[in-house]
Amino acid sequence: MPLIPSSYEAPKWLLGKHSETILPSLFRQVEGVIYVRERIPTSDGDFLDLDWSCKEGKRLVILSHGLEGSTSSPYILGMVKMLNQEGWDTAAWNFRGCSGELNLRKRFYHAGSTEDLDTVIKHSVKTRQYSEIVLIGFSLGGNIVLKYLGENNSGTLPCISRSVVFSVPCDLHSCVNKLSAKANYIYLRNFLVTLKAKLTQKAEKFPEILLDVDLSKINSFKDYDNYITAPLFGFRDATHYYTECSTKLIIPKIQTPCLIVNAKNDPILDISSSPVEECRKSRFVNLEQPTRGGHLGFMKDGINGGYWSEDRVLEFLKSENVNGKIRNKRERYST
Repeated sequence: MPLIPSSYEAPKWLLGKHSETILPSLFRQVEGVIYVRERIPTSDGDFLDLDWSCKEGKRLVILSHGLEGSTSSPYILGMVKMLNQEGWDTAAWNFRGCSGELNLRKRFYHAGSTEDLDTVIKHSVKTRQYSEIVLIGFSLGGNIVLKYLGENNSGTLPCISRSVVFSVPCDLHSCVNKLSAKANYIYLRNFLVTLKAKLTQKAEKFPEILLDVDLSKINSFKDYDNYITAPLFGFRDATHYYTECSTKLIIPKIQTPCLIVNAKNDPILDISSSPVEECRKSRFVNLEQPTRGGHLGFMKDGINGGYWSEDRVLEFLKSENVNGKIRNKRERYST
C-alpha cells in the first residue's frame, strides 16, 4: 500500500525527539486501569503472566509491550484505558521475566520469539468466546507481532481481524547501530542495566549462562546478543539473530490488515531502514510516518492528557476493511 499521510502534530512546547520519548516514559500516569492477572503455562514448562481488563464484550485486543517494559508501562496502560472505554476487552501480556517475577526456564525473550504470543492468542481463543481479536504491539513487541503475522499468513487464526504497531525496529541491524551512537547512550545504558540484573539473578540457577562471560565487557546490544541471545536461542551470532528476526523482509508475507506507525524523528530507529518499499508492495500493510513523535511518544496535550497514538488506534479499528485495504478519511494516500 502507498504511504498514509499522518495527522499527528506534536505539542509546540516539546523540545524534540528525546523529550518526546523520555517525558511520557518517566512521568506519564494513567489511572483507572484494573487488571486481573492470570498465569498460563508454556509448552516448555515455563509460565506467562497475562493481565486482563475486561468489559465483558465480544472483542479482544492483545497488547505486547516493548523491550524491558511490562503491562504497567504507561503506553500500555493508556491504550488499555482507551480500549476499555470503547467497550473492548484487553489482555496485556508480560514477556518472560517482565512481570515482576523471574521466569523458570533458562531463556528469556527476544525480538522474534513469537511462540509466546501464539500461546497467549490460542489461550484467549480457547477460554473465551471472542468474535474478533486485534493485536497491538509496541517497539520490540511490535516486531514480534509483525513476525507472528508473517508466519501465520494462511488464515490459521481468522479471528484476528487487524493489527496496529508503533515504533517498530523492522531492521534490527540498523536499530542496534543507532543505539550505539553517543547521543543514545542513555537508552542503551538503561536497557543494559535491567538486562544484566536479570542475567545475574538467572545465573544463580543456571550458572552456565555466564560461563566465560564478563558482564562488564558487554557494552552494546551486539555484545549482549553475541554472548547471551545467540547461545540461548540457537543463533550462530548476533548478525544471524538480526537477520532471522528483522521483520522488514517478512512484511510481504503478511495477509492481515496492519498499520505500522514509526515517527521520522525516532531516536532509536533509523529512518532509512523503514519498510517503505515493502509496504508499497503490500496489499495489507499500511505505513504511517509522522514527522515527530519520538519513540513511543505521540503526546497530544500534556503528559497526562490524551495521546494521539490511542486516537489513531481507535480510528483504525473503526475503518472499513475492503479486500485487505483499509479505507477511512486518509484514503487519499501519498507516495
